[in-house]
Amino acid sequence: MNIQELKRIFFNLYGNQDQVPHIYFAPGRVNLIGEHTDYNGGFVLPCALQFGTYLLIRKRDDHFLKLASTNFEEKFEYDQSKGYVKQAGQWINYPLGIFSQFADLNVVLPGFDMLFSGDIPNSAGLSSSASIEMVMAYALASLLNVTSLQMTDLINMAKRSENEFIGLNCGIMDMFAVGMGSADHAIFLNCLTLEYKRIPFILSGYKLIISNTNKRRGLADSKYNERVNECREAVDAIAPHFPVKHLGEVGFMQFYKFQEVIKDEKVRRRARHVISENQRVLNAVASLQKNDILQFGALMNASHESLRDNYEVTGIELDTLVEESQKINGVVGSRMTGAGFGGCTVSIVRDDAVDKFIREVGDNYKRKTGLDASFYIAEVSDGPKEIINDTL
Repeated sequence: MNIQELKRIFFNLYGNQDQVPHIYFAPGRVNLIGEHTDYNGGFVLPCALQFGTYLLIRKRDDHFLKLASTNFEEKFEYDQSKGYVKQAGQWINYPLGIFSQFADLNVVLPGFDMLFSGDIPNSAGLSSSASIEMVMAYALASLLNVTSLQMTDLINMAKRSENEFIGLNCGIMDMFAVGMGSADHAIFLNCLTLEYKRIPFILSGYKLIISNTNKRRGLADSKYNERVNECREAVDAIAPHFPVKHLGEVGFMQFYKFQEVIKDEKVRRRARHVISENQRVLNAVASLQKNDILQFGALMNASHESLRDNYEVTGIELDTLVEESQKINGVVGSRMTGAGFGGCTVSIVRDDAVDKFIREVGDNYKRKTGLDASFYIAEVSDGPKEIINDTL
């Protein structure tokens, strides 16, 4: 990202070059394995990425928020004295939700000039929303010197904003992965207890490649909330026979003992995915600790099969990308990542197969779906930071 160009845009928008803005960055994330387990109190294994959201921000002398983005044409001026109200279908809801969280803590909020710029593909499932929320929360805590807020507090603020302000019943994984990111490490997180451990994730001889279906999806309008409700139905069916509040608390073998109490076959398949996926995360962590990338890749493949057949959140685009990826010699594993219904896949590809992977998967995907896929070689990144002297 060209920081000098972002500064030029900022000053063109807001003037007054004598007052230099602060610059902050928060990464996006990709989930390596553990999909749709987070809101079920299960295990996940995400990592932060070098792609993310930049925020140039400067205090104003009034209470107005001025917001612009290099990614969207709409610009906004928002009067904080009127409170914080969700704007229909607008990107500013993500920063506004964070402002509302700080207001709930009785933090005095001045006005700000803001320019956001992200290099995360929009609607790709790499958590552009969590990246925006976390860069906003980190910036406000820093600029307003709210020293009582730790990173875990900012993560929880971002989750509450998604749940209460945005209206999406998501879990905590996205914000946690963004906030706690560490270079060359994945984050093994228990979403129920928030216990976590950083697991070395060093792909010597391999690349992590994210493939974007370029199928647009509106997550809040998708079947995401429907899956959340189906998982609650499964818990309600199991609970009279086995004391449980979340599917993530049910062990793999326990499920096969109690699964018949879930009378609805579709709901049973949803639960089967969550509980088997939870076990796959545990196995994946063990694989990484032994540096067994081939076993890790096999678990990725199995994860996609369950997401396709049991959870039904893939679709022709994601399935085609995964099928074509798995045909390439040198691909050890490939799966959808994120909420599904479009978005991205994540693949581990041997260095000498990367060019062939991008060429052949791209060509075959275009032939079968009519869409052009985009490919990104990902690097595992640290969490939010302030950019000093225009360098990361």
